Parts: sequence; C-alpha cells; structure tokens
Amino acid sequence: MPYFICPNCKERSVDSDGRESLLDQQAVGCRHCGFGFLFELMDDYYPGPTTGLVVCDQEGRILASGRGVFELSGYPEGELLGGDVVDRLGLGGFEAERNPAKLALEWGVRRMGEELELRTRMGQRKPIKADFFPAYDDDGGLLVALTPR
Repeated sequence: MPYFICPNCKERSVDSDGRESLLDQQAVGCRHCGFGFLFELMDDYYPGPTTGLVVCDQEGRILASGRGVFELSGYPEGELLGGDVVDRLGLGGFEAERNPAKLALEWGVRRMGEELELRTRMGQRKPIKADFFPAYDDDGGLLVALTPR
C-alpha cells in the first residue's frame, strides 16, 4: 500500500482506495493545503513539527521546499530552486564519497538519521538530522527531511 506525504504541509496519506496512486502518471495535489503534488514513500514517515521537506530532481537539484525550510535555513524557496541540495543548503559533516543525497539517488536506498550541519543564509552552522528518500516513480528524484537537533 503506497504512502504519500505533502512536501509543503507534511500531511501524510495512504492510498487505500487507489485515488492517490501515481501509477496513472498524473500527479495528485495535496487535499489539505492544495500543494501541486505528493511524494510517494515506501513506508510511512512521521516528520517532526520543526522538520522542513525539500524535493529534488534525479540530479539532486531543488524543485520545491516546504514549510519549515525557511525557518531552519533562512532561505526563501526562490533562492533555493534549481540549486544542488547539498551545495545550496551548505550541508556538511560527511566525507565527499559518503554524500547522503548522492548515495540515496545512486543506490535507490533511504538514508535515515544522518547527523549533518546546515549553513544558514546568514552563514551560521546549524546541527541537523537529515533523512533522504529516493523517489520510486519514473521521474526519480529525492525527498530530503531536515530537522534541527
């Protein structure tokens, strides 16, 4: 049974009736906030209240950022769009060959509980916990959950 999460408001849903299935290639918007699409997950995920979600394409470039990302990073969505998620948010605390976004995209596996640092718009370093979810649809991509720790 597919699980879905809205990248904007973090509303979770389950496709028990087939109405939200992305198998028909038509993106379904969020019933709660009206955001343009839902992200399909293999398992249900419970983001914290201060977690911000970032959606990336199959190359790791930012397509959208939801509520909580601005509060955590200071970056409005417009300044993030199109940039590499690791570079644009200044994610650090890992060796180059262990880049969690690239590993999740390359291997198609989740990377959970990564203890990283984020560089805010003002240049401050903030400790965060990050979860990386690869997309399992034909478009590929990545959902990144960023939570202050």
